[in-house]
Amino acid sequence: MSKQNAIFQGVDLQCQMNNHAHHTEEMDTEQLVVRRGQPFSLLLQWTNGPPQPPDHQLALVLHLGKKDEVVVRMSGSRAAHGKWWFSEQAARNEVLLHVHSPADTPVGLYRLTALLLSAKGHIIEKTTSYSFYLLYNPWCAEDSVYMPDKELLQEYILNENGVLYQGSWDQITALPWNFGQFEKGVVDICFEMLDNSPAALKSSQTDITKRADPVYVSRTITAMVNANDDRGVVSGRWDGEYSDGVPPTRWTGSVPILRRWSEGGAKRVRYGQCWVFSAVACTILRCLGIPTRCVTNYSSAHDTDGNISVDYLFNEQLQSISEQRKDMIWNFHCWVESWMSREDLPKGYDGWQVLDPTPQERSDGVFCCGPCPVRAVKAGEVAIKYDAPFVFSEVNADLVCWIVHPDGKRTRASLNSGTVGRNISTKSVHGEYREDITAEYKYPEGSMKEREVYAKAGKQAAKQNERPGQLKLSIKHAQAVHGTDFDVIVEVLNVSAEDTLAHLTVISNAVTYNSLHRGECQRKTAELTVPAQKAHKEVLRLLYDNYGACISEHHLIRVTALLQTSGPLNSILQEVNIPLKMPKLHIKVTGEAVVSRKLTVIISFTNPLPVTLRRGVFTVEGAGLTEEQEIQAPGDIRPSQYVAVKCSFKPIRAGLRKLLVDFDSDRLRDVKGEAAITVQEKKL
Repeated sequence: MSKQNAIFQGVDLQCQMNNHAHHTEEMDTEQLVVRRGQPFSLLLQWTNGPPQPPDHQLALVLHLGKKDEVVVRMSGSRAAHGKWWFSEQAARNEVLLHVHSPADTPVGLYRLTALLLSAKGHIIEKTTSYSFYLLYNPWCAEDSVYMPDKELLQEYILNENGVLYQGSWDQITALPWNFGQFEKGVVDICFEMLDNSPAALKSSQTDITKRADPVYVSRTITAMVNANDDRGVVSGRWDGEYSDGVPPTRWTGSVPILRRWSEGGAKRVRYGQCWVFSAVACTILRCLGIPTRCVTNYSSAHDTDGNISVDYLFNEQLQSISEQRKDMIWNFHCWVESWMSREDLPKGYDGWQVLDPTPQERSDGVFCCGPCPVRAVKAGEVAIKYDAPFVFSEVNADLVCWIVHPDGKRTRASLNSGTVGRNISTKSVHGEYREDITAEYKYPEGSMKEREVYAKAGKQAAKQNERPGQLKLSIKHAQAVHGTDFDVIVEVLNVSAEDTLAHLTVISNAVTYNSLHRGECQRKTAELTVPAQKAHKEVLRLLYDNYGACISEHHLIRVTALLQTSGPLNSILQEVNIPLKMPKLHIKVTGEAVVSRKLTVIISFTNPLPVTLRRGVFTVEGAGLTEEQEIQAPGDIRPSQYVAVKCSFKPIRAGLRKLLVDFDSDRLRDVKGEAAITVQEKKL
């Protein structure tokens, strides 16, 4: 047999074996998806036996980018550090290649061609091009996203189901979410999104090269997840008008959003709010191989002027002076943390980095935020890039409330240094329960170390506590259920030795989770004589007839109480946010769940409101189970009426899966349900 007669017959990318070894088999088994810094194998098949050196040699050529911005040619010998190379084993009509990639090479969609060269280096024959994805590799110690704990990787890379935390700091609620980073086509959409970034459109070659750095890529993602400056994915809206899109509360997963964006030709998807932005970013980052988790900060400050304090201004009727109220405190705010080393910073800032894709403030002229080291926030190092002052304020700002009198004079009604940044939360790696990570962002309130950090960050060196006064004001309430009437109790305590006269104003407003007012519900005023050393309790009964028409999709009522006296401390103000408890959807699975076999679930619901619900729709999705489906409710749903709908689908992948369901209607939104389903492999 002549060596010259040896010709290529084909290339076996060994997708199933490689993808399993690289933790990407859930993503695809027909396309090669591998991680940098870890070898993968290729099988070159020949007719008439493989060619033998030294007369013939093999070479591989890699092309990255639509215009071949990066071209790599490698030979079958160990290269210098940071270079591609391959080793080979010949047997009969096959050559097994083990391809080695650097741990700091750019991620992306590569095209590979095998060449047969003569002894003088001339091309005798070459294969057609074969494409494969190269991702970041947190399992590789040399990769800048390396995470040594395998249990953490199981959660922060491989888990497609998560929990987002909402509600308020004292009534935390959990929202199941389908990240779906391994769903079909998601990896393509992730790189499509990067290709649509302004930097890529301006200079594709520069952008492709920078994709080796997770700092650059993660910052690009925070800009591209929101659609404010570019061809980004999600358009944010907070005013309650969602008729030309999908209400933010209806989404239960990232995949329908990403697919809608891609299928629409990079047209923004309407609408999202902070948890949607963070969850979509989490999907993309995990898909690319960067360990990521969603984080919720309760009582999160939005400091617009950079003074690390939030000023609330009210008139004497307890109406917010909105034209002077730019700073806000969100009931909760969601962002993500990604794990990476920071070679662009001094030592000590590796690890978790804050990334916030919600469009709040511009950073370098663009609506993006981060990556900002969590360690820098805790240390008060606000000069560290990126956006450390803004993140520091989110968890550490002071809240100051002022009463503005008719003559324009201001009276400070309250100052609270412990309101902002409470119960910072993320899903535990050990199960579906909350882990409190507040201590990673700040030292305990009032501690000496916290005072040092406070001063370092440019805040006042001594914490200003509430000035002592003869009256104390507090607001209490039992758990409130949406659709019912409930009581709020305002307590005025007189700690002095004399009876005291006071004027009390209590107002309730329907608000969004980020403090936008949707309307006043009820108001009550009272002239009080509070006996010495005793407390007076004033009850405000909140009626569904009053709050039901103006309640926001976040089901949140804010109660504000203002106490005015003639004494030295003549104004005291307190506020509480009351999240209304929501009903649950019930899901019943009928039959055994098997891959590719039809499975039916029954979704049931009872209307808890004293009004009829119209235009009801159930939205169903689940990673490895079914793509997004919508099921219309069977007509109007009267008060206390029970309804049930059926949904059928064929599970796609085996294993423990989660089905997520959302119900929306004209008067009731964001009703959720979930069911864990164990899917069996199809029996042959």
